[in-house]
Amino acid sequence: GFVNAANARMVISDKVHYMNGKPCYKMDVFGESIGMFDLFLRIRDNWGTYFDTAKVVPQRFYRHIEEGKYRKHEIVDFDHSSGQARFRVFSNSQQKWKPEEKFPIPGKIQDLVSGYYYLRTIDFSKRKAGDIIKLDAFFDKEVYDFKIRIVGREEVKTKLGKIRSIVISPIMPENSLFDGENSIRIWISDD
Repeated sequence: GFVNAANARMVISDKVHYMNGKPCYKMDVFGESIGMFDLFLRIRDNWGTYFDTAKVVPQRFYRHIEEGKYRKHEIVDFDHSSGQARFRVFSNSQQKWKPEEKFPIPGKIQDLVSGYYYLRTIDFSKRKAGDIIKLDAFFDKEVYDFKIRIVGREEVKTKLGKIRSIVISPIMPENSLFDGENSIRIWISDD
């Protein structure tokens, strides 16, 4: 629109980290409000993941949310051998971590950040517009069966030059934030 309200950036660490004894990439997504919007609702969010370098499945997911006076800090450790997600959340009122909760998870589960990277591993040369990609993801104590539609291919003009891209659209339920199935579009480089 006319006014930028926030900035977001994705950072992948150039160092290999070890989580649950597995070599992992660490990826963070940061979001923050800016300008006048920041004066009315200060947002400082960090969503992150450690995901296995070989299997591209998460070993740990974390969220640190600061939106106005609202705070949420959580950690999810994935135990793929036992098929469980161990969920911990920080109690702001008690200033300590609440007891761990365990949830069953299917194989090849993703979190919302590792799922984005997982999309980069798909061979799109065999896919066409209209195809649906299914992705199981654990979020907020639940397993979701995400569906992503391939919209097509486009060449996008950027500061780095023209980039061949695949356009995808998560199939979203219609609600107060999203206006139906095709309300979000994502461009990923076709490389």
